[in-house]
Amino acid sequence: MDITLFNKLNAAGIISDGSLTKIKTASGKPLFSLHWELKTILYLGVLLLSSGIGILIYKNMDRIGHQAVLIFIALVCAGSFYYCLKKKLPFSVQKTASPNVFFDYILLLACLTFISFTGYIQFQYQVFGSRFGLATFIPMIVLFFSAYYFDNLAILGIAIISFAAWAGIVVTPAKILQQNDFNSIPVVATGLAIAIILLLAALITKKRNLKAHFEFTYTNFGIHLLFISCLAAMFNFSAWHLVWFLLLIAISYFFYQKAVKERSFYFLLLLSLYGYIGLSYVVIRLLFYTANLDIGGVYLACMYFIASAIGLIFFLIKMNKKIKTL
Repeated sequence: MDITLFNKLNAAGIISDGSLTKIKTASGKPLFSLHWELKTILYLGVLLLSSGIGILIYKNMDRIGHQAVLIFIALVCAGSFYYCLKKKLPFSVQKTASPNVFFDYILLLACLTFISFTGYIQFQYQVFGSRFGLATFIPMIVLFFSAYYFDNLAILGIAIISFAAWAGIVVTPAKILQQNDFNSIPVVATGLAIAIILLLAALITKKRNLKAHFEFTYTNFGIHLLFISCLAAMFNFSAWHLVWFLLLIAISYFFYQKAVKERSFYFLLLLSLYGYIGLSYVVIRLLFYTANLDIGGVYLACMYFIASAIGLIFFLIKMNKKIKTL
């Protein structure tokens, strides 16, 4: 608000002193944005609605019937997608704004009900038989298409999770899934492969300027999965833990360069925490398995954690200042 203009109007006698005082008082109390609060409430509303419908159906299944439930879910899904198709703006490889406030939430409802519909027909009627990969592949394709066609980051996140689920089911032997053995080589290798694919997708998205604002979402999922897979390999394949630790250091250095270049404290924080976990694992193994220390190893471990935690805090503070000055 331009107070200078109102001062001139008051000096010219156009507005009174009382009106000028009220204007200055109002200008000193700027409006508080409730944008993210309202978005959070609306997202929670969609999730609660989906959960409530699911609970209602579950408790009244014997009176409603499976066919009626499927028809209801299909109608909600189809109606939501129809609304989104009618209201959406023309497709563009650039960022596209939502046509109205409720568009993103109706799209989320459409995608969630489609996932529910696919899972329901597979669980109740085994439409896909034992081909569980196909049961996750179809929702994954629909989610990725919806994310790009309607330009929605939330749907992209769900699509990436569906992609990880599909890859895990296809690549991992069924015996491992049935035994809940997630420490096997196929699981770790699948995690690494998915992480690399997501990071490549982020690179291509940015280089080709194809929905470039999706780059952070791909990178965010990719970096978490890459570090977690490396740590899982370190913990479960102890004979090769130093090899995986060196790989972890190389990955940390790569993302350190990226974080500094993009002035991203978030990525710097991630690589620091994951790198610290890997380093701590190596130190503890050195103290208790290599040096065969007993109570002395416990004291040294306590001293290490105290000193390293302080060092990590100072490192993050220093890097935060460095990023702000770039």
